[in-house]
Amino acid sequence: MAVLHLISPLRYTVHRGDDDLLSAGLGLARLAGLPVAFTDPAQPTPAELRRRAIQSGWKGIADLGPLGGFGRLYGHVPDVPGREYGAFARVPHARHPHRLLCQIPDAFDANARCLVVAPSSGSRGVYGAMALAGGWGLARGCAVVYTDKGAGTGYFDCADGTGVALDGTRAEAGSAQLEFEPSPGPADAGIAVKHAHSGDHPEADWGLHVLQAVRFGLAMLDEAFPAQAPFTPENTRVIAVGISNGGAAVLQAAGADHEGLLDGVVALEPNVHVSGRGRALYDYASEAALWMPVALTAPRFASVPFAHAGAVPPPAWLARGAGLHARGLLPSGDRVAQANQALDYLQASGWRDEVLATAAASVAFDLWRAIAVTYASAYLRAEVGAMPCGFSFRTLDVNGLAAQALRAAWWSDGTGIPPDVGIGLFGGLDVSPDPTLPGVLALRELWDGDGVMTPVLHAAVAALSAGLPRADLPVWIVHGAEDGLIPAAFTSDPYVEWLREHGRTPRYWCVPHAQHFDAFLQLPGFGDRYVPLLPYGYAALDRMYAHVVAGVPLPKLPTPQPRPREATALGTASLDLPTR
Repeated sequence: MAVLHLISPLRYTVHRGDDDLLSAGLGLARLAGLPVAFTDPAQPTPAELRRRAIQSGWKGIADLGPLGGFGRLYGHVPDVPGREYGAFARVPHARHPHRLLCQIPDAFDANARCLVVAPSSGSRGVYGAMALAGGWGLARGCAVVYTDKGAGTGYFDCADGTGVALDGTRAEAGSAQLEFEPSPGPADAGIAVKHAHSGDHPEADWGLHVLQAVRFGLAMLDEAFPAQAPFTPENTRVIAVGISNGGAAVLQAAGADHEGLLDGVVALEPNVHVSGRGRALYDYASEAALWMPVALTAPRFASVPFAHAGAVPPPAWLARGAGLHARGLLPSGDRVAQANQALDYLQASGWRDEVLATAAASVAFDLWRAIAVTYASAYLRAEVGAMPCGFSFRTLDVNGLAAQALRAAWWSDGTGIPPDVGIGLFGGLDVSPDPTLPGVLALRELWDGDGVMTPVLHAAVAALSAGLPRADLPVWIVHGAEDGLIPAAFTSDPYVEWLREHGRTPRYWCVPHAQHFDAFLQLPGFGDRYVPLLPYGYAALDRMYAHVVAGVPLPKLPTPQPRPREATALGTASLDLPTR
């Protein structure tokens, strides 16, 4: 166990009856429903927090709406009794811990030993891959091991000195081992977020996190089934699967797996980067935060959800053009011309209109700015209270019981990147009609400027480059052709091209009409335009499992050609899922 670098005792829990592994007893209907209620909102129990964290993990990734087809056309949520093993661990050279969690179903198939390893999507907590890895693997009789890969929602509040214990409850520093406890700082420093403030550059170690999770999962199978031990890479098939940042993590693991721990890799919409190819997330996120608001005011986006409410773009988006013109970044003073000039700029950078259309949601929800702030802080190893460009994460002005209830739900409800539950993104603002412009300009300047921090940021990004997988490791990548958050043209396309140039034979589906956020398909105007990506991930996993467990040759299937459901419920023909 020493090789795992566990820094806490194991937390062992049993989940049967009305509290199973896959849905915490909620089933599909209640997973899709209102958030699980806490008996005492200010002090929820570990069981309540777990149930709500599982629900948040599902709802943040999957389209569970009545028109979406989950549970009817693909996927299901059966009752899966079993056991959980959780711990805090540390990768070599890291200062701060991360979470590992292994779920072992009672129906584990000992005759086809399979371990699914799943890093969380985005910066989510340890249950953040439930809808993909848990939903596919647990019912099949696989054990599933999760890692938060050095991110997660164990937020530390500098004002009261509290963080998150292993069971999800909040505790004061010194009274329990915490998921994240930053270096001592002033009480008014705000909220410390592990991804942003650990100083460990966790993204560069995502591959190590995944490989460590494999070792943890095998060790927990030994713990659960001592009579059948040892569980090893030689007698247990290991499939790594992830979505978004989790997809990047499994591809990083594929390139770092020099011991042959992995038997197959499935990556959905991965935020993958190869040095000298494509574009890094910070580059295009900071660019999008700056230019996309004005570009999306162009008339061609008038019918795009979130872009033109009531046929009129948001006032701040209109003001962005004037602000860029005043700073000499857009030559024209005419609003329509400004939109077209910004659009020309983005298109020259590789953005396509259909990708920009889905990216309007990220602009509307201010995701680009939040991503750029968090990643800049991570890349520059910023401490809480010293984030770049004057930004900070702070609690919103809510007092009394409401504030306690919000704080108690951070771990179960959070996404790992504020703004979040009761936490705001502060700084980088002025009082102009486009108040976020000063901060966005500063964030972009970190990338393409000549300041002292620019080479530091570029060096941090260079450390993210994925390595080349071994020649016999099967890799299947699934990406949405209209992904507006992690465009395939910047990530999967160049990565797949690079693999093929080096003699690898990845399977690659760039699925038409699929975008990044399946959960957004329940929003008005969204689900009728796009198809979910999750069913194609399940289909790839089915074939990867047959290949690594039963030796069935990995098929060379054509990319599915789905079509949007429009105003009706999603149908089988709309998905065009492979039948062989």
